[in-house]
This record gives sequence, structure tokens and C-alpha cells, in this order.
Amino acid sequence: MTEASAIRTATGAAEIARKKQRAPRTASGRRRPRRVFTGDYKLALLAEYERCTHPGDKGALLRREGLYSSLITDWRRQHREGTLVATKGRSEGGRGGPSRSEIDRLRADNQRLRRKLAKAEAVIEVQGKVQALLEQISKSADTETE
Repeated sequence: MTEASAIRTATGAAEIARKKQRAPRTASGRRRPRRVFTGDYKLALLAEYERCTHPGDKGALLRREGLYSSLITDWRRQHREGTLVATKGRSEGGRGGPSRSEIDRLRADNQRLRRKLAKAEAVIEVQGKVQALLEQISKSADTETE
């Protein structure tokens, strides 16, 4: 085999390998839909990933699951931020659920309304005390005039 034919063979093998790495297609020729991972799966995989201690175990786990290490990094960040939680029934923020910005806005409104309610309750309490004091003054004025 000449050097040129060896290069062509190697180049052909590299092209075949690249084609295999492209997004898989269904029988109709369409691309497969993007995978969606549940919070339970992410947490379980993170725990399994952390338990890998021998050299090559983490890579083998990622190959077995068909994942990239960047996903593990993202999932760790989500877990640290508290946005990655195990699901109980339907996932929070699932289809039709509120967005994070809407949740943050509603929390801020809730806090504002709680402060406003506390002020109103304080005013009502003071008004009750003022009324009781005025009644007491009125009674004492009535007894003095008699």
C-alpha cells in the first residue's frame, strides 16, 4: 500500500467516524428529539459520578449514559444553586408552570404585601388603643360634670 492510499484510507475512516458522531436520525430521516433529564435522574447520576474513585470510572459512566462532562458541571452548579431538586409527581415549572422571573416577581410582591399588612395591623392596634383612651376620657368627663 502506498503512502497516498494509506492517507486516503485514514481520511475515509475519519470521515466515517465523523458521520457516526452526528445526531442520530430516525428511520424517516428526521433527527431524534433532544433528550430531557429529570431532576431525579440528574441527582442519581451526580451521586454515582461522585462515587467513582478509580481512574477511568467517570469516563466509563459518561460513555455508558451517553453524556458529556459539561452536563455534570451544569448539574453540579444547578444543585449548588438549589434549582436541581428531586421531583414529587409533576416537576415544578413543568408545562404551563411559571417562569423563574415570574416566581421572583411574585415573591417580591409577597414580601412587599407582608410589610404593608404588618404596618396596617400596627395602625389598627394603635387606633384601638386611642379609641379606648378616648372612651375612658369621655367617661371621666361625664362623671366630673355630674
